[in-house]
This record gives sequence, C-alpha cells and structure tokens, in this order.
Amino acid sequence: MSVFDEPKIDCHCHVLDPARFAYAPEVAYRPAGQEIAPLAQYLQVMGAYGIRHALMVGPNSGYNLDNRCLLDALAQGQGRFKGIAVLALDTPRDELLALREQGMVGVAFNATVNGTAFYQGGGPLLKMLAELDMLLSLQVEHGQLIDLLPLLEQSQVRVLIDHGGRPAPGGGVAQPGFQALLRLARGGRAAVKLSGYQKFSTEAPPYADTRPFIEALLEAYTLDACLWASDWPFLRAPQRLDVGPLLRQVERLLPEAADRRKLFWDTPRRWLGF
Repeated sequence: MSVFDEPKIDCHCHVLDPARFAYAPEVAYRPAGQEIAPLAQYLQVMGAYGIRHALMVGPNSGYNLDNRCLLDALAQGQGRFKGIAVLALDTPRDELLALREQGMVGVAFNATVNGTAFYQGGGPLLKMLAELDMLLSLQVEHGQLIDLLPLLEQSQVRVLIDHGGRPAPGGGVAQPGFQALLRLARGGRAAVKLSGYQKFSTEAPPYADTRPFIEALLEAYTLDACLWASDWPFLRAPQRLDVGPLLRQVERLLPEAADRRKLFWDTPRRWLGF
C-alpha cells in the first residue's frame, strides 16, 4: 500500500472561510490568497492522501476567539473531525461542556502569538480541562515551555505539543527549551505533533536540519505519544508546501509500515478518541 493510501488522522489543520465566516475585526493577521482554506478544499486533500479524520485547530489568525467556522466544519463532518477551540481564560465550565458536545476535545494556548505571561492566569481553565478529560493544544517556541511547565504540572491536564515544540533553529537538541520538552515525556500526560518543520528549520524543504529534533522526540515520547499533522494550509509558510512531500518525509523517517500505522492511526485514535 502506498504511503498516500495508508489511513491517517491529521492532528493539526485549520479551516478558514472568510466568505462565509468573516474574520474577527481585532486579529493581527488575516490569511489571504492561498491561505484561505474552506472545508470543501480540505475534503479534497483528505481524499487524495488517505486522511480519514482530522483534529481541526482554531486559528489565532483570522478568527482568534470566534469559533463559528470551526464548529460549522465539525457539524458538517458528522464525526470525521474533532476540534481545538481558542477560548478566553475565564471560559465557564458550562461553555466547555457545550463545546465538548459539539466535538471540541480541547483548548489551544499559543504562546508564540500571545507570549507566556498571557497564560499565567490559565490555571483554573486547565484544571477544568483535566476534570472534563479535555486536552490542551500548546504551541510554544524556543524556551517558552520552561515558563509554562509549573502551570501544566499543577493542572494535571493532558497536553498536545504543537509542531515539535518549535525549538530555536540552529540551536541543537541541547537547548534548554527542547530538553524540557523531552523531560515532559516522562510524565505520560504529553504527546507531541511531528509537524510544522518550516517553523524550526534554517533550510529549504525537506528541512534536513530538523531530523535530529524529530529523532530525539521519537526516542523520548515513542510512537505511543507522537502524532502526525499536516499543518494545512501552512499559514505564513516561507515557501510553497504540500502534503505529499510531507508524507514522503515520514516514509523516509519510518520505513516500516507498522510504525507508520502507529503514528498515522493507532496513537491519534487513542489520544483523540476517534
């Protein structure tokens, strides 16, 4: 079976449809052109590459706290999709429960946009997520994870780390933020998304300089806590990207079909509840 046909769950993608759901007025970045990503377009991507399910992450770009476009996609998916919402830190429990009923499985914290200080008051929200068996999808870069570790440890929330933790490009695996990410694997409450290589590379595709980071993550987290994601539609990518070459990259990294089955299918099914 071709790597393109192997069943997959895409664990990080976005839907952006400003023609139907206008962007929020206060957002700092408004995706345009090839970044606009309606559900109909993503369904074609799914059909081409064996993607059976997807975890759709609410983007700070375009929508921020407006989750209407994402909720519409979840409803249309009829069980094919689950979502990660962008919410205010003081969101009440009743709202979390209502979102969970509509297919939301967690909340996004994006320190690369808002900084780490912004989330220091998020303890009560994380505690509720843990109580409701919902997830935190956390995007950090460089050493930001170190600032947020006490918050994560106090809450007992399960965490999905976006885009390999986004270590500093060229900084090597010994950099403190990345070492903190490797240590986080020991607690058994964290998984990491192997995705977004362009965000921590100094090279052009296929981003050979990210290989040591990915291998270290595979060793620390094992395939029981590593998830594959496309990051479609590649917001703010410095060059053109597509899903096909990313899958070939996985094929080179994991030449055994059984290993790819764990990364693409078995592990995300367990973590996300598909």
